[in-house]
Amino acid sequence: MEDEIVEISEEPQLVVESKSLEDEYEQAAALPVIIIPGVQEANIEEVVKADPDCYELDLNHNRIEKLEKFELLTRVERLNLRWNLIKKIENLHILTSLVKLDLYDNQITRLENLDSLVNLEILDVSFNRLTKIENLENLLKLKKLYLVSNRITKIENITMLTNLTMLDLGDNKIKKIENINSLINLRQLFLARNKIIKIENLDNLINIELLSLQANRIVKIENLQNLTKLTQLYLSENGIERVENLTNNLQLETLDLAKNRLKSIENINNLVRIEELWLNDNSIDNWKNLQVLKENRTLKTIYLEHNPVADEAMYRLKLRDIAPWLEEIDATLCR
Repeated sequence: MEDEIVEISEEPQLVVESKSLEDEYEQAAALPVIIIPGVQEANIEEVVKADPDCYELDLNHNRIEKLEKFELLTRVERLNLRWNLIKKIENLHILTSLVKLDLYDNQITRLENLDSLVNLEILDVSFNRLTKIENLENLLKLKKLYLVSNRITKIENITMLTNLTMLDLGDNKIKKIENINSLINLRQLFLARNKIIKIENLDNLINIELLSLQANRIVKIENLQNLTKLTQLYLSENGIERVENLTNNLQLETLDLAKNRLKSIENINNLVRIEELWLNDNSIDNWKNLQVLKENRTLKTIYLEHNPVADEAMYRLKLRDIAPWLEEIDATLCR
């Protein structure tokens, strides 16, 4: 009897980003918030005078060109300035109570004038025009740093940020993983869409749980032996030819190797907690190469479409014969 299937969606675009900053501050929902609808340019002075004691000020999407006239804000902890026209970080020195500063999608060319914001825990300057990481040495309480989609060429000047738990440098021009050995509290590291050619210099980051290196120039899985807490590893869109060197990564639950140069599946029998395996868009052409899946009884989801083996008419049935515990094949539920 043929395997019944239920279509749920096309293959999802597995892009690992991390933009839900609000998760850290759910408890703040009851605090005073000023939200300015993005209809026209906001008069910052009038907004501040309306409630100088607010804890959160939302000035997203207001065509603001200059940061100024925040002097009356004595208690503000979260300042949201997404989608504006800001070119320079300035005039924020009085806001020493700030815990979160969001400058996502502006026109900022330099990290500067942040020295007095010593209580800052979340800083987002993604989608700007930065070319360098600098002037963060006083932000020692920083936990999450988002610098996605800038023009940064080197990881530097962050060794003092030892309280960081999340660092997102995706979509820049970085060629080497370096200068992060001191960040021993990192739980999530995002370096997708760069120009990195080698996995290296991660030995001290023993608390990392998520590592994203999608869309780089990596040809070998290596130097992950110390990352024994790793649960999610994203390596799609590289030039990897072999699954290897994951012997110590026994906590892995998600392994993404889509769009590489794999011809076989191997060396995953030790991954006793693996639940999701992304292998679509490779060159796996022999059913013998799939027999290894018999060892992975925790596996729930697998992607193998756009491999030669997936062209066969009985592809799904054969795969279920090998691993009858599968719950989802190529974004289609099994039952």
